Amino acid sequence: MDLRSPEKKFRPELEGVRTVAAFLVAIYHIWIGSVSGGVDVFFIVSGYLITTSLLTKMERVGRIQLVEYWLGLGRRLFPIAFTVLLFAVVVSVFIMPQVQWKQIIAEVFSSAFYVQNWYLASSAVDYLAQNNQASPLQHFWALSLQGQFYLTWPFVILLSFLLAKKVLKTPVRKTLLGVLISLFTLSIAYSVYKTAVNQPWAYFDTLARVWEFSLGGILALLIPYLTFRKSVNLVIGWIGLAVICFTGILLPVSTVFPGYAALLPTTGVIMIIIAAENPARFGVDRLLGSKLFMFFGGISYGFYLWHWPLLIFYYSFFDVDTVSVSGGLAIIICAFLLSFLSVKILEAPVRKISVKQSKKRLATILLVLILPLLCANTVWALYVKDQGQQQYDLKEYPGARAISDHLEYDPDKKPVPSTLSVKEDLPSFYEDPECFSNMEDAKVTVCSRGETSKPEYTIALVGGSHSGHWFPALEELSKKMKLKIDIYNKDACRFSDDDFDGLLNESCMDWNKKVLEMLKSNPPDVVFTTANVADGDTVPQGYLHQWEKLDGVTHIFAVRDNPAMEGDPPQCVEERGIEDCSVPRDQVLSDAVPWNHTDGIPGNVTFADLSEYFCQDGSCPPVVGNVLVYRDYHHISTLYSRTLAGAVEKELRKAGLFR
Repeated sequence: MDLRSPEKKFRPELEGVRTVAAFLVAIYHIWIGSVSGGVDVFFIVSGYLITTSLLTKMERVGRIQLVEYWLGLGRRLFPIAFTVLLFAVVVSVFIMPQVQWKQIIAEVFSSAFYVQNWYLASSAVDYLAQNNQASPLQHFWALSLQGQFYLTWPFVILLSFLLAKKVLKTPVRKTLLGVLISLFTLSIAYSVYKTAVNQPWAYFDTLARVWEFSLGGILALLIPYLTFRKSVNLVIGWIGLAVICFTGILLPVSTVFPGYAALLPTTGVIMIIIAAENPARFGVDRLLGSKLFMFFGGISYGFYLWHWPLLIFYYSFFDVDTVSVSGGLAIIICAFLLSFLSVKILEAPVRKISVKQSKKRLATILLVLILPLLCANTVWALYVKDQGQQQYDLKEYPGARAISDHLEYDPDKKPVPSTLSVKEDLPSFYEDPECFSNMEDAKVTVCSRGETSKPEYTIALVGGSHSGHWFPALEELSKKMKLKIDIYNKDACRFSDDDFDGLLNESCMDWNKKVLEMLKSNPPDVVFTTANVADGDTVPQGYLHQWEKLDGVTHIFAVRDNPAMEGDPPQCVEERGIEDCSVPRDQVLSDAVPWNHTDGIPGNVTFADLSEYFCQDGSCPPVVGNVLVYRDYHHISTLYSRTLAGAVEKELRKAGLFR
């Protein structure tokens, strides 16, 4: 015996749920500066509605017309989405700082093809990209995830029918229920695991979110059996609404979702849907299904799409970090008006086109909608690529050589590299994945650069990105001093046997053990690494322990860590100028020389303090010798590192490490 069929009907309370979710997302983004859990509400509603719709079609006609189904989704989703993306491209050119242009361009393409969630997942675990600032399109991750669900869900329904009819010989709905329960179980188990070990990735991971859509489908199948007394429904309906509204207050959504914590808002939606099956006189469905809520629900999709770029443009245009009450209201009103106009002018006319009778016409219109976006973004990308390929006259842009070699230069020159390219201009070894390990990978990669055929000396560059950003300086020296540079690099790691109270992960500790053994088995002439952490006034004990283990094996050359600046120096220079972006030395760099306040330093260690190349006369400027010192707030730019070659050479020779 098969499960009872749910009644396919318009559910006005779900329009109200969409309204609540959309406004919660906007309110939390604008004034609270956090995440509400509203997108999780969208996911379970989508799972409920799409499962009901596809199942009904399959049972009625015995098949799902995939082309018609996808075209139907396209006419609903594409008009406003592509319009918002095109709007973001145009406005970003005039409002957003150039330092963010490449990031925005990449996000436009990933959003247009519904893979934005994977792009953000990669950025979330890419240590060198973690300083990317909020773009006008980051909210498209949720749309991308839903798009992937819409694309694949018909195959889940078809597979269930195939299993039921051809393989298991079981009732269709029971088979589908089993499939959805299996998907739910596998996905939530993976979600809980991935959230625990790598929450930033899990947040955007499609596989960690499948359970939310599956839960909506399970509810669609079981709803005929979930009928309670009106008095019960009265209570659970209002509790469900309260749960949805207060999830963002009760839980730090952005750091604990998806995992099991996302069960909270999804349970709230389930309670509302169940309550609406046998509604009470003063039930929550009366409010959510009212004309006002249904009206807002009809434009909630557009409202969600419009509010975020308006918020980011507000931040950039007014150069603020917070939004006033009046400013937030203005954003909400503008988002409402734009979403209303988008529905009336763009979405409504396209939705009137019959999918069955006008497939070619509809497909052509959808193509016409995306072409201007792709063309505009491509032209923008080509412009940025062209502008980023600059050649520098070393006399006009001496960088650190202005200090080390006392070179004169014209200080009125626009600093280089361009803010269009400074963030992506990483040390060249990052182009080869075999030359570094990512944050989660414990394997040790080692590759050699510089003079690799007949070197006179070998330097091992060991550590994380704060060791790695000295590579361009060593690369310059390799030509002159015939150096071979062995690179032992791991993102978000330090050459230490101490995890800094959990700051360094387990893979970093494993990596350190392996690197130490490799250095012992194939000792270089010198190990080049960092001596401290940012403005720390002592040498960490974990560093000393590692160096001591190499005493008698090789020499350690430890350079003092560079200051960590405030904000984003390249963006600050672009928007405010050099003087306004300089930071007092005592705010970012300790007056105490770290090794002068540290006991137990092994005899095989030589220190170098190059602070004079980052701070002069009590101030730490973002530009030295017409060169941007930083690519973000704490990493040295590749070009400036290259100009530090002379300073590094002086310290190496002074230490007697090279003839």
